[in-house]
Amino acid sequence: MSWLLPAGEWAYASLALGSALALFVYPHAVTGVYAAKRRDVIRKQAAMLPAYTLVLGLIALFGYLARAVPAVNADVAANGNNPQLSVPLLFAHMFPSWFAGVADAAIVIGALVPAAVMSIAAANLFTRTIYKELIRPYASAAEETRVAKIASLVMKVGALGFALELNKTFSINLQLLGGIWVLQTFPAVVIGLYTRWFHRYALCLGWAVAMAYGTIMAYRTTSSVQSHFASSSTALFGHITYIAIVALILNVAVSAVFTVIFRLIGIQDGYDETKPSDYTADPEPAPARAKAGTGSKDSLAAR
Repeated sequence: MSWLLPAGEWAYASLALGSALALFVYPHAVTGVYAAKRRDVIRKQAAMLPAYTLVLGLIALFGYLARAVPAVNADVAANGNNPQLSVPLLFAHMFPSWFAGVADAAIVIGALVPAAVMSIAAANLFTRTIYKELIRPYASAAEETRVAKIASLVMKVGALGFALELNKTFSINLQLLGGIWVLQTFPAVVIGLYTRWFHRYALCLGWAVAMAYGTIMAYRTTSSVQSHFASSSTALFGHITYIAIVALILNVAVSAVFTVIFRLIGIQDGYDETKPSDYTADPEPAPARAKAGTGSKDSLAAR
């Protein structure tokens, strides 16, 4: 990072740290963990996450390639100075038409896959924690599946409406807020896997305080062309720092302080119903079936 100004080094480092921490609690990552059949599958997939991030970085380099092609810059300017067209226009100028179509399709598929997983995760969250808990406590498994499918479809249609109808700046603002908001679940979700010390009400309070702080600070950032949500960084002890990291520090601090307070005044923390076996159990492998005609009389009779 020697090419960065001193003020930018801290901002870049805190942004990289915050993005890495948030990656483990994003819906498309958590859903994959919940769907894993065995623990070793989770370990292998977690080891591949840095490669996924590296590929995203390589894709970002297409922007620099587009800036180096004068024809792409001219076409971007002719289309209302929309930088989102840079990569498709780069493909159009650099490759045959058939290959440009394949590359554009790959971009669409690459965007649809994580979006589909996120909509499935959100639909399951709605079905299990809102529909079943508050609306239909005795809903059957088939009904849960049906409601989840409908909720997932509604969210996909809503996301498409956002992409087509709303200003692209609004989408960027949502992405900015998404990183700040998602990271605030880290203490309850990830730290909770390693320690039971935090009081559950203190974790909820820390989350609420950090959410309010992060949203307000992001709203207050300005630039020459934008009056709100113009940046993801703020000042902390004289350094420009990623807002989500500052909010996370506040989150953990509030949770720790109120954990001590709640325990001193005797507020019950509830009951942890998990067992050690919940963290170590793997499904038993399916028993191998004996080939027909090779078993003994007893085995044949048993079948």
